[in-house]
Amino acid sequence: MAVAPDTAADLVYQIFDLQRAVRCIATASARGQDTGVALQGVLRFVGEGESRATKLAERLGVSAPVLSRHIADLEEQGFVVRRQDPDDGRAQLVALTPSGAEKLRHIEEQRTAVLQDYLRDWSEEDVGTTAKTLHKLTESLKTSARATAAGSTKTSV
Repeated sequence: MAVAPDTAADLVYQIFDLQRAVRCIATASARGQDTGVALQGVLRFVGEGESRATKLAERLGVSAPVLSRHIADLEEQGFVVRRQDPDDGRAQLVALTPSGAEKLRHIEEQRTAVLQDYLRDWSEEDVGTTAKTLHKLTESLKTSARATAAGSTKTSV
């Protein structure tokens, strides 16, 4: 079953509007902290587990030099460490330090508290339903993006 063009256009608008609102919340939450929104985003992805820097850049949608600067900043602050990938000496693995894990926990607690305050007039059921719908949307978009990328890789090889 295909989605009508007007419905898809409305969803795109709503997604962009949501992105703007989330950026505003993230920016407000980051004020006065030693890590800005961009570094917090990198910290979150690194917090999902040790990973190659190139994979992190890909997942974040940034270039390797941009990610390298962010990692250097986080490393200087003592939040991440880099080490050579034992499987490929040319690649680096990035992981959180204990201090980085604590910083990430603090950031996430602060964002959760801000969001709880902003959604104080929502019911638990509304929040749960919205979270499930956003998860379904995210998974569908990721699956479609991967399939599209795989298809373009196959045709260009």
